Amino acid sequence: MNTKPFPSGLSEHAVTITRVADRQWHALDDDLVVGRGYAQHRADGRLFVGIDAWHDATFDRLAEAMLAQLPAPLFTVVDEADAELTACWRRAGFTIGRREWEYVVPTDPRVTGLDDALPPSGMSVVPAGQADESLLRAVDRAIRDEVEATAGWWQSMPAEVIPRPEGDTVVDPSKYAVAATPDRYLGLIRVVTVNRPRIGLIAVRAGEQRRGIARTLLAHALGTLHRSGFDAAWTEVHESNRAATALFQGIGARPVSSNLELVR
Repeated sequence: MNTKPFPSGLSEHAVTITRVADRQWHALDDDLVVGRGYAQHRADGRLFVGIDAWHDATFDRLAEAMLAQLPAPLFTVVDEADAELTACWRRAGFTIGRREWEYVVPTDPRVTGLDDALPPSGMSVVPAGQADESLLRAVDRAIRDEVEATAGWWQSMPAEVIPRPEGDTVVDPSKYAVAATPDRYLGLIRVVTVNRPRIGLIAVRAGEQRRGIARTLLAHALGTLHRSGFDAAWTEVHESNRAATALFQGIGARPVSSNLELVR
């Protein structure tokens, strides 16, 4: 347990930075917790940090203590509208690594224009919960390898934050609908509904792109949500992914916020 005192101006007592558990820190003013910091690995293996502090001075000292004990590279995510928090992380040496736009996506096919979306010849959509797990894992692995070999997965695809076992990229096979031919799967879409439906991933094998497969998968997923009573879904799109941006904007999705992924 590491403790680092410093004058805070918050009271007559010195504020101390204390490592209270593995990758967890507290800032204490006497017995009052005036700030917290943590670090955790995301599903893709990268180490993300977060700080919640009452004052900028406390934030700065928490960041100083944490960064001295954690391996680089480190990442964090902030709402781009939160200029104050972004400035705090910039003081700690973080720079913008990527930007993701959050979109609200209508589900009504009369709004999206997907009411007439038909699958390419020889292809069908297997609904969520009905996919063959071995074929699903095979197409997921193939797509990830293709993206990683070109643009890089985390540099171009939506951030994945759901905890998963080491090496397992398909957390819950029941959440995936897939584009299928008789012998293999060509693409997939993952929709998770907790408080609201979120499209976490839509992807198609490189050799099968530009055939309308992603549009067909989107039509299926949004139509299913609409019939279940949901007027809208949400998704995140990396700003460099022009194909995904065009796909969602083309069906009437609108950006509502943006997140910055900062890196040190």
